[in-house]
Amino acid sequence: MPDAVTISGIPTPLTWGLAPAAWASTPTGVEITAGPRTDMFVDPAGGAPTVNAPRLTMPADGDFQLSAKVTVGFAATYDAGVLLLFAGDTQWAKLCFELSPQAKPMIVSVVTRGVSDDANAFAVEGDTAWLRVSRTGRAYAFHASADGGFWHFIRYFTLDEPAAVGFEAQSPTGQGCAAAFSEVTFKPEGLAELRDGS
Repeated sequence: MPDAVTISGIPTPLTWGLAPAAWASTPTGVEITAGPRTDMFVDPAGGAPTVNAPRLTMPADGDFQLSAKVTVGFAATYDAGVLLLFAGDTQWAKLCFELSPQAKPMIVSVVTRGVSDDANAFAVEGDTAWLRVSRTGRAYAFHASADGGFWHFIRYFTLDEPAAVGFEAQSPTGQGCAAAFSEVTFKPEGLAELRDGS
């Protein structure tokens, strides 16, 4: 496995924090396969943290927007393709395209500062959605789209430490999950407006 991965549309090479079961470069992105029982979650009710999902990230200084079309091979509950902010094993944030317990693909966000704060957003028809993570100043924002045009505001927050940004796949209850991130774009600028769908 190479130390650095170059993705079209991103000016900086990315590196693996944890290795995937499999991966492949594509013309406009990357495909990542997570192994069985992989996740990034610290249950607020207690229990041991799970931080074993494969992640591919890069440093990101200043304002930025990272977006991707995400297609997931859903098989088990909580299978997901994720845009990730990672600041350490006890601090991260993830924007997930995830299979719900009702077997519906859904946009889900999780912000972890010691424990995880988990919130569902909206259901999506089919196995494809568009995700975007951005930073403006000290604050981060999550947006998602069902069509790649109108962006729904999902979450606005900050983290205590500088975070790397990139991609993750997970299969918390299943035997593995493949997520394809295509049409990847990176802009070195923040958002002017969080809530107008742009």
